[in-house]
Amino acid sequence: MTQTSSPCTPERRAKRAALLNYFSLFSSFSTLICCALPSVLVLLGMGTAVASLLSAAPWLVSLSRHKVWTFSIAGTLIAASFVMTYVIAPRLRDGESCEADDPSTCGEVSKVSRFILWGSALIWSGGFFVAYLLAPILERLDR
Repeated sequence: MTQTSSPCTPERRAKRAALLNYFSLFSSFSTLICCALPSVLVLLGMGTAVASLLSAAPWLVSLSRHKVWTFSIAGTLIAASFVMTYVIAPRLRDGESCEADDPSTCGEVSKVSRFILWGSALIWSGGFFVAYLLAPILERLDR
């Protein structure tokens, strides 16, 4: 009798966690590009750089029009990555299968995933600050 592999093996869960971290990184970069970068460039007096950026990539305008969705999706993916990395993954370590030749592989992958996750959260936080908090702060300071 042959055993079939479970559809949710530790390898598949690790791949899902890594994939979720990469989606989080990609979506956090979209928040940075759509909303934070143009605002910072205009704040620094580089409006022509923003104009050339928007002429080269006109899809950024539609992305920035839907910044609530962009930030919501990115924030949800990052939150799910944190849950997967810090809540679900530690429970799976007991059943985790690593290479017998190199048991440090799982630890290295975990470090890379955590670095990507925290980088994504930092990028998203910077984009959120510039897109939603910087304008009210500057208005108060201007009074």
